Amino acid sequence: MPTVAALPARVESLSDSGLAIIPKEYVRPESERDNLGDAFDEATKLDSAGPQVPIVDLAGFDSPDEKERAKCVEALRAAAEDWGVMHIVNHGVAQELIEKVREVGKAFFDLPVGEKEKYANDQESGDIQGYGSKLANNESGQLEWQDYFFHLIFPEEKTNLALWPKQPAEYTEVTKEFAKQLRAVATKMLSMLSLGLGLDSGKLEKELGGMEELLMQMKINYYPKCPQPELALGVEAHTDVSSLTFLLTNMVPGLQLYYDDKWVIAQCVPDSLLVHIGDTLEILSNGSYRSILHRSLVNKDRVRISWAVFCEPPKETIVLQPLPELVSEAAPAKFPPRTFKQHIQHKLFKKTEEELSSPK
Repeated sequence: MPTVAALPARVESLSDSGLAIIPKEYVRPESERDNLGDAFDEATKLDSAGPQVPIVDLAGFDSPDEKERAKCVEALRAAAEDWGVMHIVNHGVAQELIEKVREVGKAFFDLPVGEKEKYANDQESGDIQGYGSKLANNESGQLEWQDYFFHLIFPEEKTNLALWPKQPAEYTEVTKEFAKQLRAVATKMLSMLSLGLGLDSGKLEKELGGMEELLMQMKINYYPKCPQPELALGVEAHTDVSSLTFLLTNMVPGLQLYYDDKWVIAQCVPDSLLVHIGDTLEILSNGSYRSILHRSLVNKDRVRISWAVFCEPPKETIVLQPLPELVSEAAPAKFPPRTFKQHIQHKLFKKTEEELSSPK
């Protein structure tokens, strides 16, 4: 019986091999190929008169003018309810720092694969921090056209710097500062989103664990060039389990959102961060805020890199459920109470509530 050659462990190696046809493990089923294509082609087709991810200017929230502040909160509320995703500008993270984050992330992925393998994670043991090529088992069993580096970046005292890249030398310093500045943006966003629900400004952050317990996990996604982008996905369709997800890119398009029953590619907006509402906020808001289905396209010509920072509550100490202030006879709870860990299990492994609550 002929032996079947094993696939390279990393998609980067596969891409660099010069193949013209991607392995069947990366070919998406027909049911997933609606508006699937080269990201640059899809971006070119973007209709300026059609739906586009909203842009929210956060500068108004710092205004002494109460009307300006209210206007800013309303713009964010509307985007969170309608799209569940938005570009934010005047967000407060220094642009020079953002450029440094891009530089050090690219520098790490520019290292030879053998050097990056020193940071390989051990998914079988459940340790996903480090360098890898598949974050979790997916529904289809297909592989995704991406490599990644995943690590906890905030609170600083909970980070494990031994797992962070030693090259480039400034990686740790830059990433720590990025985490610190982004954490302040998370507080601002949660405050505005609380006000948008008619709640006290500190309500959502408190429900998520506050400064001490809310975790920020960063996943640097590396999408190599793909010879058949019309057949592959960088990340398959999903919603984020987080409360908020912040996304920075190297300005190569690829993010697609499922909006109004069709796939819409997100435009690249200079000096912005893209923010997703995750499942956690959809649950707390009793469905007022939307966790939108999205996926990542790939392309033939350019590597795409994105930095996704997931803001997550502690896994077991907080029960996620619609806030009592948002539940009534007219608006009953749409979600059962679950810990964050139970929500992840329910979502990824389709476990029933009986299995989750039964003693082990």
